[in-house]
Amino acid sequence: MEGPYIAPDPPRFVVDRLNGRFPGSVLDVAEFRGEITVVVAKDALLDVTLFLRDDPETAFDMLTVVTGTHYLDRDYDYEVLYHLYSLPKNHRLRLKVRLREGDTVSSVTPVWPGANWPEREARASSGPSMRPVPAEGEDYLHGETMVVNMGPSHPSTHGVLRLVLTLDGEVVKAVQPHVGYLHRGMEKIAEGMTYNQFVPYTDRLDYLAPLSNNVGFILAVEKLLGITVPARAQVIRVMGCEIARISAHLLWLGTGALDLGAATVFFHTFRERETLYNIIEALTGTRMTTSYTRVGGLARDLPPGWTEQVRAFLGTFPAALDELDALLTRNTIWMKRTQGIGRISARDAIALGLTGPNLRGTGVAYDVRRTEPYSGYETYEFDVPVGATGDAYDRYLVRLEEMRQSVKILDQALRRLPDGPISVDDPKITLPKKERVLTSMEELIEQFMIVTEGIKGPVGEVYHAIEAPKGELGFYIKSEGDKSPYRLQIRSPSFINLQAIETMAVGGLLSDLIAVVASLDPVMGEVDR
Repeated sequence: MEGPYIAPDPPRFVVDRLNGRFPGSVLDVAEFRGEITVVVAKDALLDVTLFLRDDPETAFDMLTVVTGTHYLDRDYDYEVLYHLYSLPKNHRLRLKVRLREGDTVSSVTPVWPGANWPEREARASSGPSMRPVPAEGEDYLHGETMVVNMGPSHPSTHGVLRLVLTLDGEVVKAVQPHVGYLHRGMEKIAEGMTYNQFVPYTDRLDYLAPLSNNVGFILAVEKLLGITVPARAQVIRVMGCEIARISAHLLWLGTGALDLGAATVFFHTFRERETLYNIIEALTGTRMTTSYTRVGGLARDLPPGWTEQVRAFLGTFPAALDELDALLTRNTIWMKRTQGIGRISARDAIALGLTGPNLRGTGVAYDVRRTEPYSGYETYEFDVPVGATGDAYDRYLVRLEEMRQSVKILDQALRRLPDGPISVDDPKITLPKKERVLTSMEELIEQFMIVTEGIKGPVGEVYHAIEAPKGELGFYIKSEGDKSPYRLQIRSPSFINLQAIETMAVGGLLSDLIAVVASLDPVMGEVDR
């Protein structure tokens, strides 16, 4: 990264531009923790969003989150929230409209097609699977069509994804995704839990990268509280995130190759993942549901010998990665099954809200670690790999290179790992040491208060995102000053990325659809949250 990182300023000028263009439509403006929230009249929403997207000064070309909040004690009943991001300008804005019971508001899908699924989810409909499919046997482009189900119990649907397909022979004419088979109501559950109590639920989002999920949620809480953790905790969090990235990408590579018939790769990737699971278990006490991060720091410090374990892995993994590269990258069968398959343009990917390797495969170098660094990522040297054509092959190459860059980051983290505390020195946030709890009444009371009363945040709302293995994982927290969030919204990249299936698959062959789903790398645990 060239030069020091400079945090983007909140786009306060947007308010002046909206007031000038739409007099009387801006009803309220608030700023909290460097975030701008603008409330606009519901009748002006569509015009406002079109302006915010097309105005070169604002250039909000991506919609990251759509959600709603229900209130019982205000002169309005609902708020609908739109979290906007500008790739060219690197700034964010939270847009709101307020509604009474029975009111309606325009869809913003004409502005950002990626609003489709989040809008359906926000209004608690039957889900995003509502697109009509041609009837079986209907003449569809010169042939009889057939409607078939792929999933939810299918080895290549990565869990419980159901795709209702309209086929003309082997050609895919329509795809209707059905999700929701795992829905657990995590966001509602969070409203009755303290912030630390919700950490185990983040393990079960992308359950292939729990260390990363833990960090993403806790960073949002710490942003709400306005605290920064010690340097040692930041470096350890970075290591956890990069270990999670390698582990998740390895599973994607192994299972994705297996989907296309390359069985040998699966055994190579899982050999490396076993080493990583040993490292994760040594750190957290478990292999999968880590629950390692805490508000203000970490659950525990590094165990003896752990850094040596990581160094040993870094000493052998690059050669193993080169071996995987040699098995697939120039393999004729692999190239024919992935090159030109599931292609999507950068413009369509941005409009649908794709992030992570699926967006970078189109040539867009958007990585939250670079655009809005957290945990000190701005001080690490690493490249952001991008593709060129946005096909399954490019998405493969991007993830392969990302693992190499994670090795580079881990090596830097080990070299700079400082001594010192792993949590903030605040008795209202950090649990006292156990030996002090057993010998001091004051520490016993402090522990009792944190565990039973929780950590109370100020009144306000924040959104914080990290670069998870699947893309931008974001958490929106609305706080009313209690120990629990009044509203929690999880922006899961797999949920958003799945919207691209239709764009990528229609017109291709049924066998290509397997490659498309694999290349998107969805985990249904974070889709059906």
